[in-house]
Amino acid sequence: MTIAKMFEQSAVLTVLGMTVVFAFLWVMIICLNMTAKLVHKMGWDKDVRPPLNTAIPPKNTSWEAGPEITAAITAAVIEYRRQVEAS
Repeated sequence: MTIAKMFEQSAVLTVLGMTVVFAFLWVMIICLNMTAKLVHKMGWDKDVRPPLNTAIPPKNTSWEAGPEITAAITAAVIEYRRQVEAS
């Protein structure tokens, strides 16, 4: 087999292989798009479970604690320090 024939055969095989791969990818993309349309049309892409927690707690933007909370934290810290000193 001559060099020219080998180059010719390799060119034909290269083009044939690239065509097969391109055709496969093209068919795969079409199938995926059709599957996506079917899933969307049948409604299978929607979550049918109700959300776990629909109530959104209000955001507290201020960091000021009321006098009751301040007193409770202060009492807890004092009690903790007493227990640590006693042990």
